Parts: sequence; C-alpha cells; structure tokens
Amino acid sequence: MDWQQRSRQIKGRDTAWYWLAFFALLLAGSLGLLWLADRYAPNRPVVYDDPLQNFKYGSIGTDMDNGLPLEIVRLLPRIFPEYLPDDDSPRDYRAFGLIQEDGQPMPIGFSVRRQIIDLTGPNCAICHTGKITTPSHPQGQVIVGMPSNTTDLQAFFSFLFNCAEDWRFNPDYLIAAMEQERELGALEKTLYKLIVPVLQGQLLARKAKLQTYFMDTSEHPRWGPGRVDTFNTFKFDQFAALYRNKTISPDELYGTVDMPPIWNQDKREGLWLHWDGNNDSVSERNFSAALAAGASPDNLDDMEQQLYQLVDWIKTSLKPPAYPFPIDKTLAARGQVIYRQYCFDCHDFNGNQVGTVVPLEQINADRGRLDSYTDTFREVQREYTAGHNWAFTRFRKTDGYANMPLDGLWARAPYLHNGSVPTLSDLLKPADQRPASFYIGGTEYDPGKVGFRHDRPVASDGRALMRLDTALRGNGNYGHEGERYGTGLDDDDKLALVEYLKTL
Repeated sequence: MDWQQRSRQIKGRDTAWYWLAFFALLLAGSLGLLWLADRYAPNRPVVYDDPLQNFKYGSIGTDMDNGLPLEIVRLLPRIFPEYLPDDDSPRDYRAFGLIQEDGQPMPIGFSVRRQIIDLTGPNCAICHTGKITTPSHPQGQVIVGMPSNTTDLQAFFSFLFNCAEDWRFNPDYLIAAMEQERELGALEKTLYKLIVPVLQGQLLARKAKLQTYFMDTSEHPRWGPGRVDTFNTFKFDQFAALYRNKTISPDELYGTVDMPPIWNQDKREGLWLHWDGNNDSVSERNFSAALAAGASPDNLDDMEQQLYQLVDWIKTSLKPPAYPFPIDKTLAARGQVIYRQYCFDCHDFNGNQVGTVVPLEQINADRGRLDSYTDTFREVQREYTAGHNWAFTRFRKTDGYANMPLDGLWARAPYLHNGSVPTLSDLLKPADQRPASFYIGGTEYDPGKVGFRHDRPVASDGRALMRLDTALRGNGNYGHEGERYGTGLDDDDKLALVEYLKTL
C-alpha cells in the first residue's frame, strides 16, 4: 500500500469519527435543550394525572403574579424559627395547622409553578381539606372537601410578614442558606439577588395595607384555626385602589366565619351560597375564592379552562365522608322523625326552604358576617371583574343567613356561621347554656357530642390551640335557638336527633 492509499484510509477514518462525534454532540445538545425546556418552561404549573392530587396541589393562578419563590418559602421556618408559634408544634408549616404529606415540597393547599425560579401559591385545598383523629386513625385522617379545621391563615401570613421585616431577609443571607442544601448555579444566584428585594417589598407592602385591620388583633378578634374573614381583606388589599374614595365603616370589620365544606357542589347549584346567601352560582363562588387566595383577574383569564375543569371535578367527585363510628340505628330512626319535623324543610336538599335566606331578626345570629358584605363591596366586585368572561353578575346584598344543607354535618364542627359553637350537642342548647369559650384547631374527635375535643389548650401534635371567646365582637354564639330550632326538645329527643344527624 503506497502512502497515498494510506493517507486516504486515515482521512476516511478521521471523517467518520468526526461525523460520529458531531452527531453525538448534537444528540446530547438536543437532549440537554429538551431537559432545559422541560425544567424551565415559563408559567408551567405542575399538574397531576390524579384529579385528587391536582385538587390538593394544582394551580388556580395564585402562583403566577403573586407566586412566592418556592425554595425561599420552604426554608423560612428553618431560617426564622423564632417567628413560628411558641409551642411544641413541628418546626415547619405544620405549626400553622397545614397538612404536610411525604414527598411533597409544600403542604396540601400549595401548588408549584415551574420556572427558572419555581413559584408556589395557595389553592382551594388550603381552606377545604381537614384532618380528624380517631382510634382507627391515630395519626389523623385527611378528608378532602372538609372545612380546614386546623389551618391558621392569619398566623401563616403574619409569619411571612415578620420574616420579611428581619434584617436577614436579604439575598446574600438567603442564598447562603439555600446553598446549605444544594449548590445554586450562577444564573439562579443572579436571579435570587434580583428576586429577594422584590419579594420583600411585596410582603411589606401587603402588610402595610392590612396593618389597620388584619394585624390589629387588639381591635379585631383573631381568626384562629379553621376560620377566615371572607371579604374584609379584599377592601384593604386587592380592592384598595377602588376603595380609595369610599368609606369603610367600623361595623363592617367583624366578618370572620368558619370555613365551609365544598362537597356536593352539583346539588348546590342554584341554591343561595356563602353564609349570607349572596350568590347562587357555584362557578362565581369558586372564582371569588381564587381571587381571595391571591390570583389576579388576568391570572384567572389564563387559568379559566383549568378552573372550570376543577369545578366540574369538585361537582361530580367530592362527596361527604361517612361517619367513622358506630351508629345506634334504632336511636337514629327515632331521630329521623324529629329531623323531618325540625330540620328537613330548611336544611335537606329536598326541603322547600333549603338555600333560601332567613332574615336576621328571625335567626338572631351574630350579625358581623352579614354586615361585612355591603352594597359598596358588591359594586366594587363588579367593577374589579368587569370585562372578563367570568365577571361577577350574581352577587347580591341580603338581610340574613342562608339555610345550608347538612351533608357531612358530623365533620363540619364547630357550628354556626362563625364557628362559635363547638359541637352539635351544644348547638341544641339555648345560647346561655352553650360554652362561653373553648379551644379551636384540634383534630381529636368527640363522637359523644359530635365535634372536636375543645377543652384543652394544646393539640396532640404540640400546637397551641386558640381560645375562642364568644363575648368578643363577631364571635357571638347566639341564634338558631327556640322552639323552631329544637333547643326546647327534651334530652332524649336531642340525643336521638344528634344520632340521626351523624348519618347525613
């Protein structure tokens, strides 16, 4: 073989290796680009094939404009433990009654949106997933659709505000804390240096808006676990610009209510919803809740179809759980007769008064929640949502409280619209015989009285529970009493009625 043939063979082999290396690099680069596109795709929420998981962890739009950087939020309890409740609760977000499941970056009720810097935000499940401890579930049974009996939203947001005011809430300190868990890339560090001051400014600005109402617990009773003020935070936060030239009466500011269940939404379509019966559209109610959780109108436009899909799943799939203890069937049968006489007309899905509003002078309940929703608020609501496909048109001002269906009643304690009566047994007593104060936020169930155990200041997980004082404004435990409401029944009849109510 002469040198020319040898040269051509070498050149051919070199050319083959060149193209092989080229295609290998091209393939690796393509795979890398696909991975980057998947990892850092903008505004892509994490979604789940299981609709139940999607309810617990899927996005409703709050993780967009108002989303919080996921890694920072996850680290805050470790960096700022002194702002967690001063008790023996877990030193993470469980301290605020949030439910943490294994393998999830955040508790139930928080979604994740994938970006270069992942964001998180609350969803429906934060207010509508509860936990009950029974002998068969000593660690607690999580019940989706139930009122969130443990979650203390006010304490959670106060924690975020306190962290933002701390001198350590700065890019260098937080980046160093994050790098104790994993090494950050140069791009991530650069972005966090930009994001942290913006996040701090947003949190402090929101605290400033809410300072005179949300943070002033000396003038306004704390919400506490399982309760929320449905509309007043809107007036000082989301609707602040529209309220600039409007008067907010002090009488409006005591609207704290117990979180409601959201099962059997298909049966509720057309009934007057919310505690005061101010809307008869399940979809409007749910879009209103998404705004309350922190989504902006533009976010809801982007998420509109996903929200309608979520609403459809809730309507068809969320049903109340069966009572988890034995039921005396003979006693319950007797109680059913009493139920049909005293409760059926107003509170059964087949009753002719269910979903209607009872005037305040008849029900005689605490008027705080009723006064918090005003004609002015309705006007601002409509102005705020005007021009959107889902704009609010069905809200109205009422003069009382709505007759709610009693499905899953056993899992909805405490009772009345403001959660001022701890058990069903207590609700069947005249107001002056109901507990004047009790502790809320626990999970230990009391099957005898039908409600949560409320006589201890500490939960089984070490959380300090809140003492609810019914003498404070907005916390009144009166109303729903008298002959019409069964509080005059004898003890045996009350026992039978409660036994039947367990079966609903």
